This record gives sequence, C-alpha cells and structure tokens, in this order.
Amino acid sequence: MTGGSLFIGIDIGTSGVRAAAIGAEGTILGLGRAVIETDDHIRRDPVVWEQALNDCLRDLGRTVDLTATAGICVDGTSGTVLALDGKGHPIGHALMYNDAVEDQRIPEEIAAVAPSQSAAHGASSALARAMELQRRPGVARIVHQADWIAERLAGAPVPSDESNALKTGYDPVNRSWPDWLDGTSIRRTLLPEVVPTGTVTARTGGEFGLPVGSPIVAGMSDGCASFLATGAKRPGEGVTVLGTTMTLKVLCDGPLFAPEYGIYSHRIGDLWLAGGASNSGGAALLAHFDLDEMAQLTAGIDPETPSELDYYPLPRPGERFPINDPKLPPRVTPRPEDNAAFFKGLLTGIARIEKLGYQRLVELGAPALTSVRTVGSGAGNPVWTRIRLKLLEVPAEPVLAREAAVGSALIAREALS
Repeated sequence: MTGGSLFIGIDIGTSGVRAAAIGAEGTILGLGRAVIETDDHIRRDPVVWEQALNDCLRDLGRTVDLTATAGICVDGTSGTVLALDGKGHPIGHALMYNDAVEDQRIPEEIAAVAPSQSAAHGASSALARAMELQRRPGVARIVHQADWIAERLAGAPVPSDESNALKTGYDPVNRSWPDWLDGTSIRRTLLPEVVPTGTVTARTGGEFGLPVGSPIVAGMSDGCASFLATGAKRPGEGVTVLGTTMTLKVLCDGPLFAPEYGIYSHRIGDLWLAGGASNSGGAALLAHFDLDEMAQLTAGIDPETPSELDYYPLPRPGERFPINDPKLPPRVTPRPEDNAAFFKGLLTGIARIEKLGYQRLVELGAPALTSVRTVGSGAGNPVWTRIRLKLLEVPAEPVLAREAAVGSALIAREALS
C-alpha cells in the first residue's frame, strides 16, 4: 500500500466526470471536472468516459498531488452496463441507465420469475439491458459503468459492488446472484463477481497520473454517493432533494422494499439506503411562477404563520410517492387573490408531501427521521426551509458537499482508515 494521504472519489455522470480529493480528516482538498457532450451517441461511448476520466484527474492534479493517493473509489450511473470482449475491450456502446430494451420478450422473461421486490423488473432495468447486450458477437463479460472505470484504473478486471448490481438482479439481502436468474436467458457466467461496498478490490496500475499500488475500493451508484456526500451516515438521517421533482432518502439499519412506491434498498456495508420520489417539486411551482417571480414573492412570506390552503401541487396528474396514484390530480384551489399567499400555499403543500413521504417510509419499515439535509435548487430558499422544518419537526444538518465524488471519496477513507 502507498503511504499517501489523499482519498479520491470519482463520479461518472451523464454530463461529465468529477473527482474529489479529501484528506484523512475528511476535509475536501480539491475537485476536478471534465465535460462529456450530451449527444446520445457520444455519452454512451466508454472510450469517451475514459478520456473524460483522464482529463478530470489531470484537472484535479492541478490542485493536489495525485502521487499522494492513499485510496480511490468510483461511482457511476445506476444501471448503466456495457459488454466487453475477452481482452476487456468494449463491444459497441453502453446501454445507459435510462435506455429501455425494444424486445418486450425480455422484461416478460424477467417478470415470469423475479420476485416482486426485485429491482430488475421492467424494460429499462439493468438486467434487461444485460440480456440485450449478451446478444452482441464476442461478448465475454458484462459490467457496470463504475466497474469498467475501476478496471481502467487497475489495468485488470475488478469485482462489482452491491449497489450497482442491484438493478441487474443481485440479491443484497442474501448477498448473491439469485437462483431465479436461471429462469431467464441471461448467461450468468457473463455477470461480474459482486463484493460489499468498501471492499478493496484491486490496486492502481500507475495510469492517469496515479501512483502504482493505491487500493481501489468497491463503490456504489451515483445516487448513493450523492447521499453520502452530504455527510449523512447514521440510521434515521434523511436527505431531501428539492429539484424538478422531490426525492426523499433515509439511512436504515435494515432493508426496505416497496415496489408499489418505486422503493428499493441499496446496501452500503451494514446499512441500507431507501427512498421515494414524488412528482411534486420545482416543476409544480414553475407551472405557476417563473424563478424571478418566486424570488420576489418569497420576500413577502412569513414562514412562522401557517397556511390554511390544502394543496397537493403537481405539474400534471399522476403521483408515485408518497401516494401511488397515476391519475392523482393536482390540488391547487381555491386560489387567493394575493400571489404571495398562493405561493406560500404551494410551498407548504410540497412541505406537507415531504412530511407524508418520510412518514410513509417509517410505515414501510424505515427508522423515524432524526435530521434532514437538503440539496437541489429549492435548498437555497430560506423561507421554504423554515416552513419545511416546522412541519418535519427535526433539525436541519449542514450539507458537507453536493458532489457525488465526495461521497465516493468518503467511502475510500472509511474503508482504509
């Protein structure tokens, strides 16, 4: 093992690669970035990922000494898979996390044998994509995006991790590829070995400006890494993402599966990360006001007084969580003449959905919420924050970082310290 003092996390996203370096105390010492074009053809090309990785680490190397790397961990987009030949070269482009297979017989095969709680169901599951990829000539292995990047760092094949393998059908409870896979056409010999997140899987081979021999630690999906980057690390700690939609995640000490709400649990060591996604959020606000109007209206709102308006803001009919109703209509009436009062009602309505969401997670088996961290564009509105905290009745904790790469770096530090 090298005697370095830096722990590096690498995040492979759809729009670019990011790397974070943290010290032994967890302090963020440097960030590196490289852009990947959003063109669908280009972003599927593993060669482009590798070039972006090289550019990103070069950028990081301008602020930290990469030769001091003590460990490295990679996260990638959940469910992105690619086919490799016997020499580890990609066969064609990857199938991304949101690609659906066209052959409907594939999801039908999965549905016939997979338990209802499995995350492998559907035409856009990683297992469905793997079954499509195995049809390409010369396929020797099928790996996840994060696996392949770690493989490039090591110069040799590496195992996958329990988070990235979840949507490929892996059973995180029994920690194995399940027997029901034999009822599908997937060739199990193509699937990678899977180890727990935080396991040392290989050592760096000296490429990309990194030293020879630094431990490579099994990572996780980008969503899990983003959660850990906030600093949340104990059961009951939650993270709300206030973006176009609203996502709630909470650390649990046991698995939670509720497919009817789109809830699956990623295993991160001995803990589990579960969450749900509501269609409410920023898009529901933008249906009524633009960003400038929202900023002006916020100044006229008193967050200490409650809103009596009973709203369930949605951008269009349909909800997934905490109410599962594909036809649920938005409820944004009656509308007061005062726009500030209306906007306050919308903010309060989304906050009530957030509270109901965490209550639903508890009903399904999650621990009671002990604190909340907030990321996303809505996190910057102090009035909304106050409305939410009054309803949630838990303290807000500061967010360590919003970069998923920091979460991966923390995994490396935890595993090797």
